[in-house]
Amino acid sequence: MNSHLKNKVSGLNFSLLDVFHQRDFTLLWISGVSMSVAMTLRLLISAQWLYEETGSEIQLGLLGAVQLIQLPVALYGGTLADTIDRKKLMAVTQGISFVMLIALTVLASGNWLAPWHIFVATGASSIVNLLGGSARPAMLPRTVPRNLIVNAVTTQTISFQGASILAPLIFWQLFETFGVTASLAATAIVALVSMLTPILIRASGKPDGTTPHAPLTSLKQGYAFVMGHQLLPGLFLLDVGVTAVSFYRTLFPIFADHLYGLGATGTGLLGAANSIGAIMGSFAVFFTQKMQRKGLLVLIATLAYSILLITFGINSIFVIGLVIVCLLGATDAVGMTMRQAIAQLTTPDKLLGRTSSAHTFAAMGANNIGQVEVGLVSGLIGAGGTMIIGGFVAVGAVLLMWKFIPSIARYRYDHITGTDSTPIK
Repeated sequence: MNSHLKNKVSGLNFSLLDVFHQRDFTLLWISGVSMSVAMTLRLLISAQWLYEETGSEIQLGLLGAVQLIQLPVALYGGTLADTIDRKKLMAVTQGISFVMLIALTVLASGNWLAPWHIFVATGASSIVNLLGGSARPAMLPRTVPRNLIVNAVTTQTISFQGASILAPLIFWQLFETFGVTASLAATAIVALVSMLTPILIRASGKPDGTTPHAPLTSLKQGYAFVMGHQLLPGLFLLDVGVTAVSFYRTLFPIFADHLYGLGATGTGLLGAANSIGAIMGSFAVFFTQKMQRKGLLVLIATLAYSILLITFGINSIFVIGLVIVCLLGATDAVGMTMRQAIAQLTTPDKLLGRTSSAHTFAAMGANNIGQVEVGLVSGLIGAGGTMIIGGFVAVGAVLLMWKFIPSIARYRYDHITGTDSTPIK
């Protein structure tokens, strides 16, 4: 599957640090983490400044709406990643984000910053981040041996979850201590790191076996591959079907206020517990390497996640709620990590970008639908009832996938030999 990196076997067990013995992976990892931190900081700084400047919740809502313009370009990002040099794509897109941050810094330093500047920068950065986003997972198999791909995906997942906790703390210290200008300047430096590191990767960034096609033709090729694949339609549909009825994080403020009586403190603690659980779940993936039935693991993790949703809706004790939310984050992380790993293990290099973008499109679409769905339903039947119903629907979705797409449960991958038992169509 990967002609750029010789398949190596180093024993039965791999440690967390094995992937960092690969220079190219380390550079790719630095680029991804710095991008995640820079993106989160930019959004937090923008939202905080916008609210302090205007005092308008509507403006904050518009800031969120601006980010939705990125969704239509999700699939085209995959086409780019399968057509042009992936290292250059990452560098250029992150370079545009860097320029946006520099512009905001200059405007803020001269007291010229206006809300429309924030909206333009947010929209432009969201688009380019998504256009370059598919290049990173498409590049990953070239940076590690095939038998370390699961470890590499897991390491990235852990790191991004850690960044989601670290970035708000950095923002808090920066903004409170130094103000908006210095905060934007520091974020620009982080973005610069994300721009430069892909260039230093030695492995080729050019897609394998790719001939230039019109964008529509490339999209059709990617669609045909995904739909003809033995695993991917089921995996993506599983993600969409469960997430669309279970976006529990949207309801944290309601649970914290109406059920637990803790307000913003409760919301913050629930969010922190969820992130901690996600990190724990990502670490747990390292202990599943000897388990060859990776597809079965996805189904088990997603089923556990669905049952936990029901318990979250029933529970009224805050401490127990924290534990449940932690476990929700853990099971979600296991399922997500394994879905990404299976997609990379079973996709040819020339189609990795489009496959990754298809997964991103499905996940983002499910998240957006889920936010709307749980908001509307909770207004009718309450947050607890929404989670209970969503949990039962999610259980049904998992069982249907288990029964009608048996290739998911049967999929096997041997990390020792680097082979799988499910051929690519």
